[in-house]
Amino acid sequence: MTSDPRWLDQLQRRLGRFAVPNLTIALICGQVLLYVVAQGRPAVLDNARLIPQAVMAGEIWRLVTFLFEPPPINLLFALLFWYLFYLMGTALEHTWGAFRYNVFLIIGFVATVAVALLAGVPASNLFVQGSVFLAFALVFPDFVLQLFFILPIKIKWLALLAWIGYLVLFALGSWTERLLILASVGNVLLFFAKDFMARIRSGRRRRAWESRRDRPQNQPRHRCTVCGISNLTHPKMQFRYCTKCAGQCGYCAEHLFNHEHIKEPSQPASVD
Repeated sequence: MTSDPRWLDQLQRRLGRFAVPNLTIALICGQVLLYVVAQGRPAVLDNARLIPQAVMAGEIWRLVTFLFEPPPINLLFALLFWYLFYLMGTALEHTWGAFRYNVFLIIGFVATVAVALLAGVPASNLFVQGSVFLAFALVFPDFVLQLFFILPIKIKWLALLAWIGYLVLFALGSWTERLLILASVGNVLLFFAKDFMARIRSGRRRRAWESRRDRPQNQPRHRCTVCGISNLTHPKMQFRYCTKCAGQCGYCAEHLFNHEHIKEPSQPASVD
């Protein structure tokens, strides 16, 4: 699946020169730096988080610093997280180009900030980085990850579990959680809307074709309206259709010139 919305083409022609290359690496470096500093000064993380009340009080740097908030996990899993983020982010940038990848992340970050400020709840960058995972799974569905370092699994199945989790949380969660979910997947929906619609239409055509394919194959192509014989019961018989009869009325050779014409209900029938 590819991403090629027209509005991106127009935007790239106007603003493409402002693209920031290697944005994934820059984000990871910032998170690593903040992770290291926080080992000696834990309060640094509190000052970097996106907390709407603090932003409204004048701490506007939080609108940017939350991008560099490291994952709240131990060092081993943090290293694995950064490695996967680097792998997926750079792959998307290589496939889409720096500008489109920049726009993808910016949409996610801006949507997250907007929801946090409107709902008045803290928000992290994990949802946005999760959208990178979902986009990667759509572009490279057959990429294989070693789950727990031993179990190979295609990333599309992990992404399917993530989508199911989002749907469950969206159905059962609060309105704030629903807005955060929409903010986290909004960039994915915008970038892949054309592909999603094409897949839906393709599925409809496939189901229609399968329904036609599953119909009984022993239905006759031609049947005599008078005696009922068909091309299946009499394979060598020639069948013709009468132009004077209403509708598609077929007849065998014996009754082609010896039958009562079928007329519209308002017309009297005639006999050859």
